[in-house]
Amino acid sequence: MSFETISADFYGFESKLTDQEKDVIVRLRAFLDENVRPVANDLWAKAEFFDRDVVVKGLADLGLFGNPYEETQGFVNSAVFRGWVALELARVDASAATLVGMQNGLVMGSIAVAGSPEQRAEWLPKFSSGELLGAFGLTEPLSGSDTAQGLQTVAKRDGDSWIINGAKRWIGNGSISDVTIIWARDADDHQVKGFIVPTSTPGYSATRIENKQALRIVQNADIVLDNVVVPEANRLQKSESFRDTAAVLRLTRAEVAWAAVGNSIGAYEAAVAYAGERIQFGKPIGSHQLVQDLLAKSLGNITSSIALVTRVSEMLDEGVQKDEHSALAKEFTTSRMRETVAWCRELMGGNGIVLDYGVMRFFADAEAIYSYEGTREMNTLIVGRAITGKAAFV
Repeated sequence: MSFETISADFYGFESKLTDQEKDVIVRLRAFLDENVRPVANDLWAKAEFFDRDVVVKGLADLGLFGNPYEETQGFVNSAVFRGWVALELARVDASAATLVGMQNGLVMGSIAVAGSPEQRAEWLPKFSSGELLGAFGLTEPLSGSDTAQGLQTVAKRDGDSWIINGAKRWIGNGSISDVTIIWARDADDHQVKGFIVPTSTPGYSATRIENKQALRIVQNADIVLDNVVVPEANRLQKSESFRDTAAVLRLTRAEVAWAAVGNSIGAYEAAVAYAGERIQFGKPIGSHQLVQDLLAKSLGNITSSIALVTRVSEMLDEGVQKDEHSALAKEFTTSRMRETVAWCRELMGGNGIVLDYGVMRFFADAEAIYSYEGTREMNTLIVGRAITGKAAFV
């Protein structure tokens, strides 16, 4: 199969990838078309996870887990390429993009950023191969946007171990993970530290959150930690404060922005197909001016978003990306995504609310992407601080 830029990439940004990166994209598209696209609506409707032996293993075999890290990197690749991977996943199913973002970015990223060389060597290959499925335990029932100050899960040092008590909420795939990275406040120095916690550890329990109406394939969970004993060897050795947690989020926030663009494209592609097939007043609705206006506005949002996320990922490769750069990308692309999926659903009229027509899943999933890894408001405050030099968080 040869590489072709997708039609929603109106200015051909994807053509700038290297030949090896393009080859992975081609193979990823084929994998998604065979293994994810045919089952996404049904799994979403049932709130069931992907077949782990097929999807998780298949994504691992494509080298999508661990590609930024030297211990597990299959070939030298760019942050822009990794962004395009997130986009390609999300244009088929946002839950698939979330799965890779958690495993590759949040879980493996925590170990890569805050782990010792020994921890990296021990754990990263197990996640990269798909042998282990991970989750990222930061958000709490009473601590979301104020995690830096409001984290209530506590870790107390006891000899060569730590005893962790607390609760986490909205933990993606937390009810099915093998290992969860738990962030807790040190009872002694009050700094946030990270811990590698196998979910089989006594005192660890996870309950799937029911009745969720976005990213339904992702198994979000409430987690309770009741005197969970973790050896010092499983404390991320370079995690000394929330700044280390923030460093992980900085790496992944830009990829969430890419996923937002992909989710917009998924809705847009469904709308374009529908506009060519749906007959009203004796001709396809794509022949009507107002429908073309909705499609043109959607493409404008997608194109401007691709330009923004491409540059912010280039800045990551160049080592000059700052919090405010990824924050603006996340805020802007998710806001434009919300507009785009609404226009695409509008174009389909009543049929737009039925899963079969291909837009409603993207419409609903947009609400979760809009909120996680930093709400729009929190990201505007990060950008606002960079603009004015003044913090306005409280």
